[in-house]
Amino acid sequence: MLYFIISCVSFILLSKSFTHKPLPPWQGEMKLLLPWFWGELSFLVSWIKKRRLANISFQVPMFTPFKKMGLSSKVENAEEDDSSLLDLPDLALESILDRLSPAALCNMAVVCSYLRDRCRTDHLWEKHMKHKWGKLIGDAAYREWQWHVATSPTLLDQSKKKRFLESLSGVWAFSWFRPELKSSSHSRSYFQVDSIMAWYLSLESGKLWFPAQVYNRENGHVGFMLSCYDAQLRYDSRTDTFQARYSPHGRRTTEENIQWDRLRAPPVDTPPHVLHASDCLNDLKPGDHIEIQWRRKKEFPHGWWYALIGHLEHCDGNEDRCRCHHNDNVILEFNQYTPGSRWRRMVINRKEHQEEGNEADGFYGGIRKLYDKEEIAKWKRLWPAQILG
Repeated sequence: MLYFIISCVSFILLSKSFTHKPLPPWQGEMKLLLPWFWGELSFLVSWIKKRRLANISFQVPMFTPFKKMGLSSKVENAEEDDSSLLDLPDLALESILDRLSPAALCNMAVVCSYLRDRCRTDHLWEKHMKHKWGKLIGDAAYREWQWHVATSPTLLDQSKKKRFLESLSGVWAFSWFRPELKSSSHSRSYFQVDSIMAWYLSLESGKLWFPAQVYNRENGHVGFMLSCYDAQLRYDSRTDTFQARYSPHGRRTTEENIQWDRLRAPPVDTPPHVLHASDCLNDLKPGDHIEIQWRRKKEFPHGWWYALIGHLEHCDGNEDRCRCHHNDNVILEFNQYTPGSRWRRMVINRKEHQEEGNEADGFYGGIRKLYDKEEIAKWKRLWPAQILG
């Protein structure tokens, strides 16, 4: 608002400089309004200097300690003056809150009951959830959160809820998140357990394990190059990395220090032990990018493996003469392996394909065709530095 007023003043002063031109009628009216305008501007500047919006000009506020503040509809220990942050119009206050970081929103929420209610609303936290977690949290993770809310005694029992809230103080390196829970009514009202704010803080604190998928699991182990496997993840805010627990079937393993760029939300809602229903088999043609389920043994979970659709043996690869897409057989090429490797090529039948394979070469399952350029580019960025044997 201040910038708008200053811009108006600059425009008026600039227009006055052109004295060789007669003043238009509206400038005569503006001259009558200038005394009022300068009075209002002086009041606004004085108010901002005095208050500085309690040092929260879109930054983390530095209010007096929580014990001294108390919970009321107004800030009780504010300076003795005629104005406060809560005197701002709803739209102005909402604009300020909308620009605060998650840490600053939580900091603001402990000032008073009115700001607590405003700072924990879902629409403020939806933006933060989407910005940080949107590409990683899918439907399966949301179901996990709903189940966690419904069954976890940490969120249902008041004494354990206190420890849960206190544990969140480690999410950010601030002293703001240490709410006193001597009053049970306060512990119930700090945030709703099924709110987006609670979900966000549970993810940030690492208290919530959630399902996602990991590219090149086990730090790029040669046996998992250009694959993506389901795992349970939790976040470590200190290192900005993740810990993963892989399926207990087969090799039960954990992995730490996983970077964001090796993770994704499951692209399809197919559990790892279930065969994916392929709906693209009739459309496959040479050059298409795909992911295919593969597992070493029947009791193991599937992983998703990147491959290309290749040409049949009798095709020379010329686009004008190629008829591979009319043939029932489809060639899958895993070009991360050397030519001649038993893992390099696989033939499936597009009309009869289910899960097929054997104990020696593993079992090939459902196929999903990749249409999104970013998905394809992601696999190319993960390409190994050397061709595998």
